[in-house]
Amino acid sequence: MLDARLDSPPGAPVAYALFAHCFTCAKESVAATRISRALAQKDIAVLRFDFTGLGGSEGEFANTNFSSNVLDLVRAAAYLRQSARAPALLIGHSLGGAAVLSAAADIPEAKAVVTIGAPSEPDHVRHLFAENIDEVIKHGEQTVTLGGRQFLIRRQFLDDLTAHPIAERIRGLNRALLILHSPQDETVDIGHARTIYESALHPKSFISLYGANHLLSREQDAEYAASLVSAWVHPYLPTATGETAEDRKPRTVFISEADQSGFAQDISIGPHYLRGDEPVSFGGDDSGPSPYDLLLASLGACTAMTLRMYARHKKLALEHVEVELSHSKIHASDCSECETKKGKIDRIDRRIYIEGELDDAQRKRLLEIADRCPIHQTLHSEVVVDTSAGKSLIEDSN
Repeated sequence: MLDARLDSPPGAPVAYALFAHCFTCAKESVAATRISRALAQKDIAVLRFDFTGLGGSEGEFANTNFSSNVLDLVRAAAYLRQSARAPALLIGHSLGGAAVLSAAADIPEAKAVVTIGAPSEPDHVRHLFAENIDEVIKHGEQTVTLGGRQFLIRRQFLDDLTAHPIAERIRGLNRALLILHSPQDETVDIGHARTIYESALHPKSFISLYGANHLLSREQDAEYAASLVSAWVHPYLPTATGETAEDRKPRTVFISEADQSGFAQDISIGPHYLRGDEPVSFGGDDSGPSPYDLLLASLGACTAMTLRMYARHKKLALEHVEVELSHSKIHASDCSECETKKGKIDRIDRRIYIEGELDDAQRKRLLEIADRCPIHQTLHSEVVVDTSAGKSLIEDSN
């Protein structure tokens, strides 16, 4: 059994959060207590619990590892799901931050993740008992002193740490991410925050907890962190309809190089992620659709959606729509209806397959409506692309 505490707001919670404490800490740590209470005052209920073998939770610490920490988080989320509401926010301090990054994929209701002083890999905790590692490996276990308390560390704990490279988990997080880290953190260097930030796709944010120590032991540091979390997370919290303020915003598309030796790109569009690339014949690895493929997919999807919307409005017996597209370059002189008469122009061939009990007039009208697809109209209208230089959203802090 895991021992937990629920910090509830005075009124009905707008959302629930799950807090994972630092390595060998407990739910009553300064950071966990102050941040949870502060968030409760902002109408976010927070469940903080002790990992197996720590604080008031049952079990032996010696039998735990990073995998069991992640499982504890998933089970705590399941408890919230059954007893109140699944957590929309996951918060992890130190190694708990690495744990929430790893567990997020198994908590589908989570809309946002916050890490505080978190390592970019769980294996980082080895340095806390580096002088004892040889003895642990030699004898299979060793009692070590951490924070003035003794803990039995076993070989399986060390082996499990190396089994969890979480870079791919971070890249595929598919949630909004806030990284809080102090440049004065002597336990987990701020370079770990950079690694997490650069591994993650948007939406992501980094804020420096300047002057704070790793444990956020000063009251003002913990309260500052809580105020940041509260202000940042609200756009990502679902309303009564399940929609978030972020869902209602126009989406921004973010592109990040996935492979500098080739052309692969990671594409982030709101909560959606995909890979773009070039075919092997163009020097790529064909690990995803090409830019022109994506352009055709956009036009095709928009076409089918437009036809479906029109059919619903007119109550037409349209059963199914398929759109097939291809792109090529042709000589302008071969296009009698084109204004351009010299050089080459782009040509998109679009074939629309319509199924349903429709007469010829209805089918003809649907083909005409296809040209009203917004993407079709964009391609035929004047488009302005305003390009400016960006800058890194996370700077070195020394």
